[in-house]
Amino acid sequence: MGKTTFAMLLTVAFSGVGVLGDFFLKLASGRGDPLRVGWFYLGFALYASTAFGWVFVMKYLKLATIGVLYSVSMVLLLTAIGVLIFRESLHSYELIGIVLPVASLVLLMRFA
Repeated sequence: MGKTTFAMLLTVAFSGVGVLGDFFLKLASGRGDPLRVGWFYLGFALYASTAFGWVFVMKYLKLATIGVLYSVSMVLLLTAIGVLIFRESLHSYELIGIVLPVASLVLLMRFA
């Protein structure tokens, strides 16, 4: 596996860590004082932990590629968490909003 491919996989993994952080922040937001519960600090720590890996990723990928890959991964993973765990529903226009970023990622990877 090349370093570029590894950097892309690492970017998607960072999205997963970010989603996990968002999950804990969502749990904290449901508490009376969300900034004083452990879920908040756990979510914050997960976000901060990815900073070390970004240095590696940014060495091998363009910032635009990282931005699109990270954003699309986050959208897909957060949507899955919202629907599967928090029982949130999706409307047709939201589904279109999910398909379009995936199409942009396909185009980016095709012509990059």
